[in-house]
Amino acid sequence: MRTLPKWLAAAGAAAAMCGISATSAMASTTDDPGQPPWSTFADCPTSAPNLTLCVYSQTTTGSFTIGNSTVDVGSTPIVFQGGIATSKKGKSSFVPAADGNTLSRVPLTVPGGLLGLTPPSLFPQPLQGILEAAINSFNGVTATAELVGAPKFNYGAFLTGQGPTVVLPVQIQLNNPFLGNSCFIGSASTPVTLKLTTGKTKPPVGTAPLHGTDGTLSFFDSGAVVVATGDSIVDNAFAVPTASGCGGIFSGLIDPVVNLKEGLPAAAGTNSAILGGSSDLASASEVIAHGE
Repeated sequence: MRTLPKWLAAAGAAAAMCGISATSAMASTTDDPGQPPWSTFADCPTSAPNLTLCVYSQTTTGSFTIGNSTVDVGSTPIVFQGGIATSKKGKSSFVPAADGNTLSRVPLTVPGGLLGLTPPSLFPQPLQGILEAAINSFNGVTATAELVGAPKFNYGAFLTGQGPTVVLPVQIQLNNPFLGNSCFIGSASTPVTLKLTTGKTKPPVGTAPLHGTDGTLSFFDSGAVVVATGDSIVDNAFAVPTASGCGGIFSGLIDPVVNLKEGLPAAAGTNSAILGGSSDLASASEVIAHGE
């Protein structure tokens, strides 16, 4: 009988506590004789006290819908990485990546850009015409999510689909020469909080739930490393606040126009995140032993 490391056994126990057997939670699995992907854990914070688990996840497909806009994940993967520390009392906490790059900042193209964004008629001519020309000349807009709070990761929830696997408090930067470098949706005090699950979401009444999946699990080195391929984490129960700081010195006038175009603020049930890719998880002690 295969002996599982303590962190994987604990995950199975968490599954059982949620009313789902470890067998059913791990129904789609394979024992892979190949080489474990140790190199993916190069930024695991192995020097952190009581570290038990290294996490590396990349999103390669999917989309974000925020207000009136849907932004697709592009060709550059969005990476989430770090580790899990477990205290002697069994309490777990997420530890950021060793290099601080816990959630990679990947600009995603906003379809349509600034098309439809019209500066307020309050501006006098010729300033009105200058602003309209600037908008038309610099149409392209990117949206980049960045962490503004401490994330959370729950491996038991990843296996069972019960509760959020990943919690990400983020703000979203809208970048464009006209909007400037300080145009953000959300902030540290009012973040966009994604509670992504491999299970079924719980949006407000009237909104259909989304369903995620933990994909296919492959086990390496007697379970020291688990690789999930084809996984999907979802959320459509989060609210999105307004944008602010758009247009530089004209932000007081441009912010309302951006918010009107983008449909912000957007209540829970009108937004969604559907993120697919793969996740690598490993025993921290084995990562240390392999010199990563």
